[in-house]
Amino acid sequence: MLNKYPLWKNLIILIALVIGFVYALPNLFPDDYAVQITGSRSSTEVDASVLERAVKALESEGIEVKSSSLQDRDALIRLNGAEDQLQARPVVQSALGGDYLVALNMAPSTPDWLRSLGAGPMKLGLDLRGGVHFLLEVDMDTAVNQRLEAMSGEIKRELREERIRYRGGDVEGQRQIVLSFRDEEQRSEAFDLIRDRYNQFLMDERTVDGERQIVLSLSELEVKSIQEYALEQNLTTIRNRVNELGVAEPLVQRQGSDRIIVELPGVQDTAQAKRVLGATANLEFRLEARSDTSASEVEEFGFRDNPRRTARLEREVITTGNNVSNAQQAFDENGQPQVNITMDSIGGDQMHRATRTAVGRRMAVLFIEFRTETENRMVDGEMTAVDKRVVEKSIISLATIQSALGSSFRITGLDSIPEAAELALLLRAGALAAPMYFVQERTIGPSLGQKNIDAGVMSVALGFGLVLLYMLVYYRGFGLIANVALTLNLMLLMACMSILSATLTLPGIAGIVLTVGMAVDANVLIFERIREELKSGAPPQSAINAGYSRAFVSIFDANITTLLVAVILFAMGSGPVKGFAVTLCLGILTSMFSGLMVSRAIVNFVYGGRKVEKLSIGGKLANV
Repeated sequence: MLNKYPLWKNLIILIALVIGFVYALPNLFPDDYAVQITGSRSSTEVDASVLERAVKALESEGIEVKSSSLQDRDALIRLNGAEDQLQARPVVQSALGGDYLVALNMAPSTPDWLRSLGAGPMKLGLDLRGGVHFLLEVDMDTAVNQRLEAMSGEIKRELREERIRYRGGDVEGQRQIVLSFRDEEQRSEAFDLIRDRYNQFLMDERTVDGERQIVLSLSELEVKSIQEYALEQNLTTIRNRVNELGVAEPLVQRQGSDRIIVELPGVQDTAQAKRVLGATANLEFRLEARSDTSASEVEEFGFRDNPRRTARLEREVITTGNNVSNAQQAFDENGQPQVNITMDSIGGDQMHRATRTAVGRRMAVLFIEFRTETENRMVDGEMTAVDKRVVEKSIISLATIQSALGSSFRITGLDSIPEAAELALLLRAGALAAPMYFVQERTIGPSLGQKNIDAGVMSVALGFGLVLLYMLVYYRGFGLIANVALTLNLMLLMACMSILSATLTLPGIAGIVLTVGMAVDANVLIFERIREELKSGAPPQSAINAGYSRAFVSIFDANITTLLVAVILFAMGSGPVKGFAVTLCLGILTSMFSGLMVSRAIVNFVYGGRKVEKLSIGGKLANV
């Protein structure tokens, strides 16, 4: 037995190791602590003078600046540590004022040549980097009421189009819509129309004080459907808004039937994060009220860019931002900025029916903002921070309807390109199916995160070192080969996590320690099998071949069962459990590759293709 791999197999192993080295290398360049400066509105630019003011403010407070740079529409100031970062944000915010937002961030320090290859360091989880944890609750009652109000408007519009006279039709308590009619014929026609077009309602007829009424109630199945949609829609919107924070590997996931967990590693300013997440919004499309419209059917709102400028809008909502499927900033035939909007089928139908008789009138896009603000109040004789829920409504666009609108239309009359881009962004990602409120928050300081990192690194280093020492003492030359393969396995594991942008958590470090043990276990099985073959009188080359081939089944069985458990943990678990499962899954795969392929390639290189009289594998040395 010559124990030689064919050239193609050696090349595959070599290429895998080279790729592993390149993509593990960025982990030697950890992210820098930084503050990021952006305009509070899309039209506010961050230029060199703004950056210079920020840097001077930091220097005047004795905070050393590592480096500073201008990026596309923002600026980045790198600092030397977490404490400097925490002190820097309020200093810069005070120096620049309310026209700019200052956010904590982690800036990559990976060399450009590595980043050009798509290589970056592993992301650190909340327990290692520090950061903030929020638990938000979706207001399900509002979600159902908003949907009821939208359907109420649709029903009333259809009744008017069919010339069926009615009274009422507003949403009342117990999630009901009550319509009153003067005679049985009108009620019968309305009943048939609603039954055919709105099967989500439970319908009941009654007579109260001589008025014939139809009572519409949502079925339990429909209520659950609305609530599920609200949660999923809000989940998507929050993910979009969190991505704008520039936070490395945020966690956004649902918990139960009405809550969402948000974790932002690296962010230490809870108030700033709450302002960004709490400023979630919805959009409504409404017609401007006519002069003869009764006061009870009209609401007055200011404009987002100028609250003193107001407009009177009809209470009836045409459609909402929930029905916007896409929005893009563009230009009209005169080169002026506009927003091209695409609605889903429901929104397109609602828009067409409302605007086909409203050509020449103006339509408003109403921005509804839900925020949670913290204010200090005296509670039981003590000053306590209390969360206050705030709802603000403002107009972001008021344009004339040129023709009947459908699923695709445009909004014109915008002042600037940044305003159009911001409106398109709000339409794409700003819609919430229901407001959300903070019910829990927790901050993990960077010092605690650093302690976790130090403890994790120490545990990996200690376990790794003891394993290396044991293998070297017990298996001698083959132990040295196993140690090289084990080191390469650790490198491959780090590379895989970096390539997949997997998040390293404290339980993930435990997975790495477990991986080290499992990786060396494969070598122990192989080496013991080789020693048994030598004891039974087999030549060294035959013993090597038999050791690797006959130990394969045992190694595969042991690893595949552990892999199945890790997959189940990933599928069923959440948060830290998933972090452990990801590391374990990747570790099992890299361990099998390094234990069976890499170590065999090294053994082949040392012993293969030549006559061997003895093997340095501990115990008795075998002669040919």
